[in-house]
Amino acid sequence: MAKILVVDDSISIRKSVRFVLEQDGHVVTEAANGKEGVVSLDQQQFDLVLTDINMPEMNGFDFTRKVRSHPQHRFVPILVLTTESEGTMVQQGRDAGATGWIVKPFSNDKLLATVKKVLS
Repeated sequence: MAKILVVDDSISIRKSVRFVLEQDGHVVTEAANGKEGVVSLDQQQFDLVLTDINMPEMNGFDFTRKVRSHPQHRFVPILVLTTESEGTMVQQGRDAGATGWIVKPFSNDKLLATVKKVLS
C-alpha cells in the first residue's frame, strides 16, 4: 500500500485514477492543480505523485520543478499522466524531474503496472 497524490484538473480523471489505485490497496489524495498539489505535499509525505501537464494555476512542469526543489520530496517518483506524447514534451518532463510518462487514454492495467514498477 502506497500513499499517492493525483494532480489533475479533470475531476473525472482524478476519480477514475483514484478508483483504480484504491482497488489495488493504495491511499489516494487528489489535487485539482499544481498549487493544490504543493499544498498537499506540504501537509504530508507521499510515496508517488501522478500529475497532468496542462492545468490552470500551475502546470505539471512547474509543479514537478517545485516538488524537486524541496529536499524532502526530491526523490519522490513523479509520473506524468497526459494527452501529450510529443518527444519535446516528454523531454521537458524529464528536464523538470519527472520519473515517467503515461499517455492518456491509458488502460487500468498499464497504470497499475507502471505504478508497481516505479514503487518497487
